[in-house]
Amino acid sequence: MKLSRLLLFLFPLFCLSAAAQPDTSHLRISLLTCSPGAELYSTFGHTAIRVTDSARRIDMVYNYGTFDDSDPNFYAKFTRGIMVYALSRHPYQQFLAAYYEEKRSVIEQTLQLTGDQKQRLNAALKLNALEKNRYYNYYFHTDNCTTRARDMIVQKTGASVVFNNILPEKRPTFRNLIHSYLDKAGQNWSKLGIDLLLGSNLDLQVTNEQAMFLPDYLLNGFDNATADGHPLVAQKQAALIVTPEPPSITLFTPIFVFSALFTIISLLSFSTNIRARQFLNVFDSVFFLLVGFIGTLIITLGAIRIDNVCQSNYNAIWALPTHLPIAFVVYLKRKWLQYYFRSVFVLTILFAVCWFFIPQQINMAVLPVLGIIAMRSYFRGNLPVKKRAASNTTNVFRSSKTINMEL
Repeated sequence: MKLSRLLLFLFPLFCLSAAAQPDTSHLRISLLTCSPGAELYSTFGHTAIRVTDSARRIDMVYNYGTFDDSDPNFYAKFTRGIMVYALSRHPYQQFLAAYYEEKRSVIEQTLQLTGDQKQRLNAALKLNALEKNRYYNYYFHTDNCTTRARDMIVQKTGASVVFNNILPEKRPTFRNLIHSYLDKAGQNWSKLGIDLLLGSNLDLQVTNEQAMFLPDYLLNGFDNATADGHPLVAQKQAALIVTPEPPSITLFTPIFVFSALFTIISLLSFSTNIRARQFLNVFDSVFFLLVGFIGTLIITLGAIRIDNVCQSNYNAIWALPTHLPIAFVVYLKRKWLQYYFRSVFVLTILFAVCWFFIPQQINMAVLPVLGIIAMRSYFRGNLPVKKRAASNTTNVFRSSKTINMEL
């Protein structure tokens, strides 16, 4: 009886002793989160994995964000969504120096993993860094340098990682998350370009895991995550603190520029001055050419890209590809052209009226553009139509016949 009680008392101590076995791996694994940069590709920040081996005096950073823009087919592949990225290795101090030069801070989260889990991840990263394994197809919101780092830690350590919710009650969309970074960086024109070309699939609400395609959200996700029942992050510290330069404030924003243009064109449209009419003929040709080009680009990207980010784009309703050929004959006074612009006017007004019901967030700078389209379509649709030459010839013949009869 006494022996059984003694064993019952000693059993938890044995378990505690087994759980508290010393880590002999000499490895330290941490997640590095880099703040946004000035360039568009760095606006959303960056993520990397740091592996420190104190026994071998190795301090290496594994970076899934390497790409080669010297490829002659780079821009063609980029247009189709075929972005080939690669895993690269950099000494930690070299990595830190590069971000110091770019004036970008780095936050380090040391992970609380067992020695065996660290060794597994280290071996997986080394294997992934081999030339034959390091390349992957990059998709900016589903498979990027941040999601790759997360998946390696979650899948290759063998730890049971659980992410707690980091999102507000009203979940944001992919576009909402992207906008928050672009607005903070003052990337107004880039925001307009992204909103024009990326379709309604970006307006789906994100899940907790999907939000972690952005470095800051992965950082928060790790802060609130557990591994095998204990906090995943053992320590969090600033590896590099740099005060970024605030974005310059400018009035040269899309909404200001297009609103000013709408005001000018509206005033000229009601003018009877001959020079104003001549200017508007040239303006309409250039304007509808650009709108038609945008519409053609929207349709083309939706058709040729291998992902779905450009599909179901409602901007194609107002940016009609048919404007492209019409721009070359916009000055003609034809009945069919009059009907065309009347249809464009109605379609544009309907799009503006249904603005808040469209299942896609349309950039606010599009509103004054819609105003210009509606304004010029209205005037083009109500221009006097030139009579056909055949009709004129018939009238001349009839007049001549009448004169002969009178004579």
